[in-house]
Amino acid sequence: MSTEQLEKVAENPTRKEQKEKTAEKQPKKNHAETRKQLKEQKKKDRFQKLGRLLKTERLPKLKHFLKFERRGRRMFPIWLRIIVVLSLAAIALVVGLMVGYGVLGNGNLIDALKIETWQHLIDIVVKAE
Repeated sequence: MSTEQLEKVAENPTRKEQKEKTAEKQPKKNHAETRKQLKEQKKKDRFQKLGRLLKTERLPKLKHFLKFERRGRRMFPIWLRIIVVLSLAAIALVVGLMVGYGVLGNGNLIDALKIETWQHLIDIVVKAE
């Protein structure tokens, strides 16, 4: 190597020195803050792309961007889910009673819903004791 090349190598800092200089220049950020900033930046970018899509009228791609906005909100609230599950369970119970009494028991399907039928069954069970 020539003396000029040696001087250039001597003038150039090593990688460790470069990393130390960049670390000194940049203040250390909290990991949560940087994640929050990245999230906000992605949201801004998404809305910018959304605006461009609206201007160019590319509506099929619009659904892709709108889908991400619902991430924090539920489609069906939990209280509504509970009501739906309880309603479906009640319907399944009624249908099961009708099928069991009408089809398996050779009775009328509608008789399974009458109070007199169940009162009669309770009387039979109580008297058997």
